Amino acid sequence: MPGHCPGNILFYQAGASARPAGVAFVGDALFNGGVGRWDLPGGHFEMLAKSIRGQIYTLPDETVVFPGHGPRTTVGAEKSGNPYVAAVAS
Repeated sequence: MPGHCPGNILFYQAGASARPAGVAFVGDALFNGGVGRWDLPGGHFEMLAKSIRGQIYTLPDETVVFPGHGPRTTVGAEKSGNPYVAAVAS
């Protein structure tokens, strides 16, 4: 997940039939209503936004997102309400 800092990664596990939502562990790339710092060495806001849109926002809206800090959220909630990274209309 380039953009926050070099080496930031995303772990995703698709949901099973009993838990259809799936989960994503996104480190400090995306927070509930925010994004990770891009002013760190190797960080870049446009790259971070592209990573979020191209990797996190492509997951199912019901996917539960666990950021590195703060409360969990969902992909759908961030796509519709994150003020830093709006979803790109198809």
